[in-house]
Amino acid sequence: MVSRRLFLFSIGLGAAAVPALGAGTPFLNVDLRGAIDASAHGVRPGGDDRKSKAFAKLLRDAAAKNLPVYLPPGDYHVSNIELPDNTRLTGVPGATRILYGGGGHLFAGQDVTSVVLENLVIDGGNRWLDETVQGLVHLGGAREVRIENCEIKGSAKSALYLERCGGRIDRNRISGAADFAVYAIESSGLSISANTIMECANAGILVHRWNKGPDGTIVSGNRIAQIAATKGGTGEYGNGINIFRADDVMVTNNHVSHCAFSAIRANAGSNVQIAGNTCLNSGETAIYSEFGFQGAIVNGNLIDGAANGILIVNFNEGGRLATVTGNVVRNLRLEGPYVHDGAGFGFGIAVEADTVVSGNTVENAPKYGLMLGWGPFMRGLVVNGNLVRGTPVGCAVTVVEGAGSALISGNIFEETPQGAIAGYRWNERATGELSDEPERFAHITIERNRTG
Repeated sequence: MVSRRLFLFSIGLGAAAVPALGAGTPFLNVDLRGAIDASAHGVRPGGDDRKSKAFAKLLRDAAAKNLPVYLPPGDYHVSNIELPDNTRLTGVPGATRILYGGGGHLFAGQDVTSVVLENLVIDGGNRWLDETVQGLVHLGGAREVRIENCEIKGSAKSALYLERCGGRIDRNRISGAADFAVYAIESSGLSISANTIMECANAGILVHRWNKGPDGTIVSGNRIAQIAATKGGTGEYGNGINIFRADDVMVTNNHVSHCAFSAIRANAGSNVQIAGNTCLNSGETAIYSEFGFQGAIVNGNLIDGAANGILIVNFNEGGRLATVTGNVVRNLRLEGPYVHDGAGFGFGIAVEADTVVSGNTVENAPKYGLMLGWGPFMRGLVVNGNLVRGTPVGCAVTVVEGAGSALISGNIFEETPQGAIAGYRWNERATGELSDEPERFAHITIERNRTG
């Protein structure tokens, strides 16, 4: 039965078609005023993908009239659909299913102003996608994308591929992508929020740029789990959230678990904020800010289970300028997903240049709680007010010639049987307990720490 309100409303629309909702159909939280009912234009559920041409024509006609298209519940088998500018396609959540028929691509749109997809199930069926697309939904140059409340699954490549796009990717459930869940490259004003991403083969959310520069994407409130790294490597794949060459990105309040490599990895991303995230059971380093970046805030994150906790590194490649404050890092391990030829695994927080490390708690790190510098690569470190406990060495600091300054002040080191603070030459221990000889190295100031 159509509700009285919707019936009266549809009369007022005149010729514009409003879908009749069947008994038991859930209320749609969308504005259907003026929507074209696809079934009235020969596009109905069932059958194979021979209706793809009618489906594509319906989208073109509706876009030209500035009208949304409503798909009633059912299965729609379509292929090779080019999304026109001003596409607005909506259905019934969980009941309107778009099934890829194979033979090329599903949805693609290039240099369009606006595309809206909402309340749809988009199922790729793990079918082959041709070389013209990189995702089940492939958009390029779309200034205002809105993909909301959709379930997107079974892509043979990425689920969503967005190049030079802005807009919102919000409240979707994405699973089973053979590559990445969301690949956003060269974005402008993009928000990726409140999505659930599960069981993807190589990454969850990627925010990338061809060349380093401003991006400004916001990645917030997503739940990401069970991300593999089927392409291998040493961190290029297998990350829950990956920032590459994209500046001014915010990664906040996400829940990321069981990733083959990092929960959150920022590579050459300046002015990145990584705050308020929960990172559980990472295969390698839980939170990374690495290589050519200037400016990183890593604040208020919880890390439980990883090979390393937080790394702010690669001063030799221009990585510098950060704050690491108020994080909890615990239950780390010595083993990682590959054989490490550098510092290895098993430490809580490692930093190198122009960085403040304050108010953090590190517990159960099997190598070092804190690691300051690497060889000669250390400069301008302030390390104060941290609690480190249950780790062989509380703080490992480089004493290699040419290393810059470090202030280690007002920290508490408990249950550190091999020393609270010790000097290292790369991986080799070079000193005894430096708390007992705080003035031994001119580049290091050690004061007011409590050990026990």
